[in-house]
Amino acid sequence: MVPSFHNADQPTHRRVMVVGALFCVAFIAVSFSLRPQPDSGHVLVKADRLVRTAGEPHKAN
Repeated sequence: MVPSFHNADQPTHRRVMVVGALFCVAFIAVSFSLRPQPDSGHVLVKADRLVRTAGEPHKAN
């Protein structure tokens, strides 16, 4: 009988899945932490404008 991935024991399969998930989480955390953060407050200004004008009727031309 030739050993294959499907014949592996259950604890080994679970351990491989956990290690793979940990590597994925670590990669995502590192990529987000190394991403340059925007210095401008453009997003905050836009969000403030949206909050202030919420509920007002749209202006007609």
